[in-house]
Amino acid sequence: MPALAPGAADALLFDLGRVVIDIDFGKVLACWAGHAGCTPAELSKPFSQSETFRRHETGHASDAEFFEALRTTLGIGITDEQLLEGWNTIFAGEMPGINALLARAARRLPLYAFSNTNPPHVAHFSKPYADVLSHFREIFLSCAIGLRKPDAAAYDHVIRAIGAPAKRIVFFDDLVENIDGARKQGLTVVHVTSPNDVADALTALGL
Repeated sequence: MPALAPGAADALLFDLGRVVIDIDFGKVLACWAGHAGCTPAELSKPFSQSETFRRHETGHASDAEFFEALRTTLGIGITDEQLLEGWNTIFAGEMPGINALLARAARRLPLYAFSNTNPPHVAHFSKPYADVLSHFREIFLSCAIGLRKPDAAAYDHVIRAIGAPAKRIVFFDDLVENIDGARKQGLTVVHVTSPNDVADALTALGL
């Protein structure tokens, strides 16, 4: 992987969840469990690996299809409205200090974001997080582009849209599989485990 050094980047690309916006899936399960009259532990099946979940994140399954699949997977009989309510409790505020870090970086380089997400979440987070999201020249959303991380085609789409050599785009993500996929497509990568990783990378880039 190319070293992070002053002048090594033409653009920065950030994941959103747990990099820019904190997420707390426990809040989702707690809300659903409250409606269903059970405990959150009873709802901890890994539905995020389902084909319907992936199709929802690439714009190929409707909200209604996704919620019906959720009911089946989780074995609960709550309404679409109750599922949506819980689904949107996932957002837990900005990651500490990230707004200032993005503002600092944006003075020197163009910033972009790339998120695996779905239409209900986009509708829910766009307004309350408009300030921190304003630092990005463009936000690539899986449900809008029809491609999701860690698929190679997703990174290739974003690299072409940014218009810089892949090795000169620094990509920040919290998930190992997304980092590995990005590295395979030539991006320079930073595995984010806390905002300190973003701060350290920016410092190494001279930003």
